Amino acid sequence: MQRTDLVVLAVDDDIINLKLLKSMLMKNSHVKEVVEAKNGSDAIGLLKARDDIDLILLDIIMPIMNGIEMLKVVRADDSLRQLPIIVLTTDETKKNEALESGANGFLMKPIRNDDLLKKMATVIL
Repeated sequence: MQRTDLVVLAVDDDIINLKLLKSMLMKNSHVKEVVEAKNGSDAIGLLKARDDIDLILLDIIMPIMNGIEMLKVVRADDSLRQLPIIVLTTDETKKNEALESGANGFLMKPIRNDDLLKKMATVIL
């Protein structure tokens, strides 16, 4: 990763997971800001309101709009389609569905910092 100004959107209905992700990301010199959303619907609203988000870290199992539904909405939107999305979940059975729905990467929870950084490096050119 060459960039040092990344804005990351973290989407998870679990506040503890969001805080852990945010603290991991903010220790990374490439990340400028972490924006948080508690479900896919909130995340879509943020994506429409901001044009500076570079990467989405997306939980699958959430209320209102889950991660797979959000992936489909993002991939169907011309202005958002190119955004890299890494799916984070405890449910390994969702991996194929997530990748088929347009995810760029997949990590099993609990997320380890090294794994997250490696995966981020592969999806952000």
